[in-house]
Amino acid sequence: MRTPVILLACGCFNPPTNMHLRMFEIARDYLHRMGAYEVIGGIISPVHDGYGKKELVSSTHRVNMIRTALHGNDWVKLSDWEVKQECWTTTRQILQYHQNHVNAYLHSDNNIDINEDELKWMPDNIKKRCGDSKGVTVKLLCGADLLESFGTPGLWADEDMEAIVGQHGLVVITRCNGNPSEFIYNSDMLTKYMANILIVTEWIRNEVSSTKIRRALRRSESVKYLIADKVIDYIHKHGLYGADKTHL
Repeated sequence: MRTPVILLACGCFNPPTNMHLRMFEIARDYLHRMGAYEVIGGIISPVHDGYGKKELVSSTHRVNMIRTALHGNDWVKLSDWEVKQECWTTTRQILQYHQNHVNAYLHSDNNIDINEDELKWMPDNIKKRCGDSKGVTVKLLCGADLLESFGTPGLWADEDMEAIVGQHGLVVITRCNGNPSEFIYNSDMLTKYMANILIVTEWIRNEVSSTKIRRALRRSESVKYLIADKVIDYIHKHGLYGADKTHL
């Protein structure tokens, strides 16, 4: 029997690009093709305003843009739990929150005491699995840059890295010329849990990034086909990233 998983992506999504959504599609195709996993849903969790990254627009705008980008998507959901916390939250806490609530929902009797309004991020088909003793694993979906950031001294707490990789696992989207396997080999911790790290090669190269999108918007250059049209409209309407409000 295939292991049911939910893919969770954390990040700024500043703004959300088509590549952010493509990561979910690439990962799901790979996991289904391998035959060991069944992807039952995806979650996008934008970072808290307290993260303090340069050019980070308010979570209100980022949540609205993600919701707009996901319009018509039948399996990836927005979770605003992270941005509603009092301060910045670690990736480990985000994974554990969603993991705990998914399995509490599955194992609750008639879903008593479950606040449906707080769980809008829950996959639509999760109710079909109520009572399933197998449970669901929430895995962190990320790019190779996040995996490599584990090697940056002081950036991640050791116990957080071990919990993320050991208890949840990673699905890493990498370029066709990347070599994350070597990075894993050079890390004792990652090698210990290498069975929990799924490397997915993105063969159709796409260099779209939020940084490049923001630069293009500042320069009044077109970003059509790089992010959703309605997200472009939202950015111009609110004058985000230095975009011209009159360019509608």
